[in-house]
Amino acid sequence: MNGSAVVRVLRDRTAGRCLAGVVVSGFGTSAMWLTAGIWVKSLTGSNSLAALTVFAMWAPVLAGPALGALADRLPRKALLVRVNLALACLLAALVLVDSERTVWLLFVVLVLYGTAGVLLDAAESALVARAVEPRLLADFNGLRMTANEGMKLVAPLAGAGLYARFGGPAVALLDAATCALAALLFARLPVREPPRAPAGPWRGELGAGLRRIGGSAVLCPLVTAGAVTMLVAGVNGAVTYAYVDDVLGRAPAYAGVLYAVQGAGSVAVGLLAGPLLRRVPGRVFAAGGMALFGLAVGARVVPQDAVALAASAAIGFGLPCVLVAAVTAVQRETPDAVLGRTAATAGSLMTAPNAVALALGAGLVAVVDVRVLSAVGGAVGVVAAGVLLVGAAGWRRAGGGGRS
Repeated sequence: MNGSAVVRVLRDRTAGRCLAGVVVSGFGTSAMWLTAGIWVKSLTGSNSLAALTVFAMWAPVLAGPALGALADRLPRKALLVRVNLALACLLAALVLVDSERTVWLLFVVLVLYGTAGVLLDAAESALVARAVEPRLLADFNGLRMTANEGMKLVAPLAGAGLYARFGGPAVALLDAATCALAALLFARLPVREPPRAPAGPWRGELGAGLRRIGGSAVLCPLVTAGAVTMLVAGVNGAVTYAYVDDVLGRAPAYAGVLYAVQGAGSVAVGLLAGPLLRRVPGRVFAAGGMALFGLAVGARVVPQDAVALAASAAIGFGLPCVLVAAVTAVQRETPDAVLGRTAATAGSLMTAPNAVALALGAGLVAVVDVRVLSAVGGAVGVVAAGVLLVGAAGWRRAGGGGRS
């Protein structure tokens, strides 16, 4: 059954081509994500400006409700094609970045890149929800997670190697090519979309996704759990180098080993998410992942390599559970007319805390022992998982039932 579900997803022309588009564009994005910071550092010598490249790509997440509303106003297949083609042209313009004087162009492109990413995610989530059999949505989202995490393991190394040999413009052109290829794949999606309903006033549309999430007994707990998980994950990520140095007594490069093991855990859970979500309610699946994540974060107080590797694998396995459960619930529970903005709003609510926590953790690690931060973060994760699990039991006793 497990294998047959994966095969059915891959054999579905719409799902298969969407996944192919995700793999192709994800490779380029992951390569650029790492290379942009190296590029800025080499041109300016500034660590602060190099760090801002990540912020430039993350910042547009805060505009998720507005970008989701835009995705609901436009034909989604056409949007996927045109935005990817526009990105290909934008990235090609980065061949003009050759000195500190022109580095501003890189930041402009990164902000637009992040904006396009939010818009594309909303359009893709809504398109997939209509085109893929509801029973297979969790399998698709799990495979999407596996594809994304797999690209994160491979693409940054490829991008860094290409940068070292040919420079930043070569990586930008590689990313441009992946966007063009993704546009071609999306153009060949065998879907026909119904005419869009007349759009209402912008002010009312911007809050539609938030109202939909806040008023749903299924979506609100899962999205809230996702936000809490990403908050803890942000602090945990910010203290990684301090953990490697102060707790494990290792060189900074050892963080790369931990990230690779964590990525492998995420790849594994992506393959198992669909079968598991067919057997247990979404809240139970998410709560189990959160609990595993919290325990693994707390285990980082132990100064042993074996524990560090096991904890990294568990973090990679547990963290995506709540995200896959929340995204799948949004696709299943939301009417098509507001699905783009609801998906984008949920994405903003779950990912924005990570950006805030990265900055918070960077400040806290200077004044608080990393073991204390790990212990507190782990406790928060476990307690939040318990709250979500108790809520799931209460919902079933009240007659909510279903796969919430």
